[in-house]
Amino acid sequence: MRKMTLLTLAMAAALSLTACGQGARQGAGQAGTTGGQAGETTSSEAASTDTESQSGSGEGENEDAQASETPESVTVTTLNGNGEKVELEVPYNPERVAILDMAVLDMMDNWDLGGQIVGMPKSSKIDYLMEYNNNEDIVNLGTLKEVDMEALMASEPDVIFIGGRLSAQYDELSKIAPVVYTAVDYEEGVIQSVKKNAAMIASIFGEEERAAEELAGFDARVETLRQAAEGKTAVIGMVTSSNLNTLGDGSRCSLIGNEVGFTNLANDVDSTHGNESSFELLVSLNPDYIFVLDRDSAINTEGAKLAAEVMDNELVKKTEAYKNGHIVYLTPTVWYLAEGGITAADVMLSDLEAGILGQE
Repeated sequence: MRKMTLLTLAMAAALSLTACGQGARQGAGQAGTTGGQAGETTSSEAASTDTESQSGSGEGENEDAQASETPESVTVTTLNGNGEKVELEVPYNPERVAILDMAVLDMMDNWDLGGQIVGMPKSSKIDYLMEYNNNEDIVNLGTLKEVDMEALMASEPDVIFIGGRLSAQYDELSKIAPVVYTAVDYEEGVIQSVKKNAAMIASIFGEEERAAEELAGFDARVETLRQAAEGKTAVIGMVTSSNLNTLGDGSRCSLIGNEVGFTNLANDVDSTHGNESSFELLVSLNPDYIFVLDRDSAINTEGAKLAAEVMDNELVKKTEAYKNGHIVYLTPTVWYLAEGGITAADVMLSDLEAGILGQE
């Protein structure tokens, strides 16, 4: 009996020791597992920190790369004072721009670059560009034909934009800053010239994509007008000093004949201001359409009659154009002062669409 009791006690003690050993091992295993999880979390946080550090470093490198990719200057193909093509280096995205051509002002307005304009000829007034005439921070540089050189030099431009009216002063202006001279090539066409010039000027300011988007629908509009004008005749008249001049296809308003396709019955004209004509000639030619540009209104000639008044006479009323309601008055300031601009091209096409297609 005593032996049995001792044996029983011995077995109980052995079982107790075994249980304690297992508990210790389980506890150690759990502790090891917890420690392992803590280690993984720390490692993950470290990896996250490394990633953030690398990301931040990458962003900095990207910014540096972008900065290094922005050129200090660009080379563009423009014209010299003789109208010859030349390669010209100009500052990229210039901060101080002097504009002596309303078509370029039109483009810069389209691209929201008005804040970079330091000077312009405020004598020329176009409705949709009047905010620049009224901006006191923009210096008045005279007229499109006569530059106030003192004011131009004082404005300290990085680049100067001119049109054909100032081509004779190209060399003198070039002593102040690089001169970008653009013109409409009437043989190539007004719309194609706008597209080419806009692409070149846009490259100076980094606005190539925007320029392309704005010009994308112009060719289709010209084609629609061309279909409507097929087989039809026209006379293009410019009222100046209360007289009527006829314009040929080799000067302003050539969009009507060269691109839209009207047969210009008075096309034997080389002058940009046309040939002095007569209303008897209109009766003799008797065109399907008469297009009228009011130069006096465009340049605010004091005391001049409006084109509509000049055209309101018994001879004009004898023409088929008058009888059929086909006398089309063109927006004066746009056709005379801003030909070559993007908004100007839109307005010019809209004038023709209203007069030919009846679109408002």
